[in-house]
Amino acid sequence: MLIRNAGQIRSSEITPKSVYLNRRHFMAGSVAALSMGSAGVASAAKLDLVPSAFSTDEALTPKEAATTYNNFYEFGTRKEDPANRSSEFTTTPWSVKIDGLVDRPADYALEDLMSPHQLEERIYRLRCVEGWSMVIPWAGVSLSKILELAGPQSGAKYVAFETVVRPDEMPGQRGFGQALDWPYVEGLRLDEAMHPLTLMANGMYGEELPNQNGAPLRLVVPWKYGFKSIKSIVRITLTEKEPPTTWNIANPREYGFYSNVNPQVDHPRWSQATERPIGGGLGAGRKDTLMFNGYADEVASLYAGMDLKVNY
Repeated sequence: MLIRNAGQIRSSEITPKSVYLNRRHFMAGSVAALSMGSAGVASAAKLDLVPSAFSTDEALTPKEAATTYNNFYEFGTRKEDPANRSSEFTTTPWSVKIDGLVDRPADYALEDLMSPHQLEERIYRLRCVEGWSMVIPWAGVSLSKILELAGPQSGAKYVAFETVVRPDEMPGQRGFGQALDWPYVEGLRLDEAMHPLTLMANGMYGEELPNQNGAPLRLVVPWKYGFKSIKSIVRITLTEKEPPTTWNIANPREYGFYSNVNPQVDHPRWSQATERPIGGGLGAGRKDTLMFNGYADEVASLYAGMDLKVNY
């Protein structure tokens, strides 16, 4: 299994921070050597991070691959569009409206959401519905900590998310032939949102998030397909009713609300039984897809009694 529950890890097994940081610096240097001269990868501020027990020990996807092969339709539908077309996107200042069934609704500045907490580095797998996967060192805090700032009320059962709409800065949001309706919206059940694996990320590879990867704030839900991990979030609403989600609106036959990684449920147009790691070189073949993307021990209990072929 990729990770263990924090309570199962003895203190003697935890890697000393100095050793971990030296490893990360070595890997960052190796990745930098691979990615010199690549388009669309701008330098970013370094983040002060602590390692997390919630991490896989799989080899990282090279940074160049993770930052130039993306789905972010607000900038275009081709994989290279986000890196090539997001340089004009401004991410400071930034605030997130948290409203709905909460005790303290407000427009929260980004620094007020993130700075009170120590940022963790969590190495999570990201599995795309199109059949490719990556292993990325994200930086952020558990979404539960941010929701607790606003004070969820007893009637809240779901959490809805909304992406910024700026057609003047996001070319995929303007003109004819737009791929989706805007804003991009997503949602989770409240227990999914409060699960310790669910991360609100503002960095990757030890630096601030690049524009093309969802700057300045994105969701990372590692047991679900990547389109659930909504980017550039400007609104979070707690609600009693299941919220609409962009891909379910666009094509409900192919994209359900839950979107858990499940190799036993095929996409109507292709199999989900295997995946292709990105950045693995010419010799990297396809590999078996893991149930819940390898996080079954941690999250399967959330869906006890549910038919996951119906609730896809």
